[in-house]
Amino acid sequence: MLDFRKDLFADERDDNLNEIGKPTQRQDGLGHVTARSPYYDDYRFDGLLHMKCLRSPHHCARIRSISTAEAERSPGVRRIITGADVPVNLNTLLSLLDFGRDDEPALATDKVRYKGEPIVAVVADSEREAFEAIDKIRVDYEVLPHVLEVEEALSDRAPVVNDQYPGNSFEYHERYDHQKLRFGDVDSALVRADHVVEGRYQMSPIEHAPVEPAGAIAVPETNDRYACYTSTQALFFSLGTAAKLLNVSSNRLHFIGGTVGGGFGGKVDSLNEPLAILGCMLTGRPVRYGFDRREEMQFGPPRGAEIWHITDGVRNDGQIVARKFVGYFDAGAYTRLSSYAVIKSVGHLPGPYTIPNVYADVYCVYTNRTPATAMRGFGITGVDFAIECHMDKVAHAVGLDPIELRILNAYRDGDMKAHRREAKNCALIECAQVAAEKANWPIRDEFKRMSSRHGGGGERAQIPHTVTDQNGRIGERRGSAPMPPPPRPAPQRQPVGATTSAAPPPPPTQHQPAQSSQYDSSRQNAASHGTVRPAANRFSSIFGTRRR
Repeated sequence: MLDFRKDLFADERDDNLNEIGKPTQRQDGLGHVTARSPYYDDYRFDGLLHMKCLRSPHHCARIRSISTAEAERSPGVRRIITGADVPVNLNTLLSLLDFGRDDEPALATDKVRYKGEPIVAVVADSEREAFEAIDKIRVDYEVLPHVLEVEEALSDRAPVVNDQYPGNSFEYHERYDHQKLRFGDVDSALVRADHVVEGRYQMSPIEHAPVEPAGAIAVPETNDRYACYTSTQALFFSLGTAAKLLNVSSNRLHFIGGTVGGGFGGKVDSLNEPLAILGCMLTGRPVRYGFDRREEMQFGPPRGAEIWHITDGVRNDGQIVARKFVGYFDAGAYTRLSSYAVIKSVGHLPGPYTIPNVYADVYCVYTNRTPATAMRGFGITGVDFAIECHMDKVAHAVGLDPIELRILNAYRDGDMKAHRREAKNCALIECAQVAAEKANWPIRDEFKRMSSRHGGGGERAQIPHTVTDQNGRIGERRGSAPMPPPPRPAPQRQPVGATTSAAPPPPPTQHQPAQSSQYDSSRQNAASHGTVRPAANRFSSIFGTRRR
């Protein structure tokens, strides 16, 4: 039996995690099974009012007018709230970290950008009366062209989704329309490779579907303060977001978190708390704003869709010599956390493998879908799925066992990562060996003898001469974003000792959108995709430190 390399992680955590097979009780288990765990909806207040929202039936439309007169006279209605009532009706979640532009209104005013976007909030004595009043609100829409696919959204003729980002992609450091990674010379390495293996991998949006839909109850306190009982996973994000949208000092807001009835990343966007508090401010009474299941599924943010194109150059012996990524994250109509997910994904490339030539262009793209958010390792999960599926495809192409392929290419101590950092405390080889042993998966003796401790460093620790484009600047002109070349025939396995060279890959081609009447010529005046702004210092997107 092989031992895991626990010694390499001794400084990071105590080796006290021997819990498998033991009846260890969760700290919150007793409260759950006895129904004593307090959820936000367990609190009851005299005079509690209920908030519900009128939501857009269109993917994209201009709001010509809103008539609430009849709804205001509806029984039980205490207040009608529109975007004009929100003190600061524009926000982006990561603005709390000074990252990105405010691009999402709490209540839409001039335009809706996805089905389910809230336009008018109704505060009434009961949910039924709130829904009855919503049916009496009249909105005059001018339906506009929309786009739902990321690759179409980056074409010249696609309609602008988010006015703050007219190129339909997030702009990093106010200069670059995507995140870029360059290490070595991928194109030359692909020409020299014995095999070139290409793949396209897609992950659809995923709804978290928590048992407890998101919600909050706001209650007036003394001294012009307000308490908010909430299901949020990010209490301080919610506090900061509410203070910003309502233009109040955060010391006037008392947030009470509690047991979260399932979140998985879907309860970090603070959609309920600001409007619940605003309703409380305007009525002077406690207000509950909670999603029902339909709202949770339609308006609650999902894990965003992803598309990954991977091209590998591989030698006959299975050594991967080049890996090229072009990736697209579907942010939906607004940014929220998707731009950060892209940073995480690029920081993870090319996976846990030593590859001397790596290329990546990854875009955070706006479409007329429900805005996406975090979900269980977001930014990593989708690209890992793509990488490991592609590793199996490469193994098949070169006729190598998939576990042996991973062991052969795995990081070893002392290797240089594509991000110019030395690999340390590596253990993928040992993990793969143990997994093979436990699964009775036969691997050859030479792979059983390999170790993460040996074989690294040396030439593998060198930073190669790196080919950049546009003098190192990131971002091409709109419409010329690097797209994957047309699919090639599946590579044929070459006999051992055969020497063949892959044909040079064709240059990146401009994506041609499907011809559709939904696109119009108004896009001609939109800002160019990838426009390079005046020179400025380059800083890390999140942490503010200077980048190399």
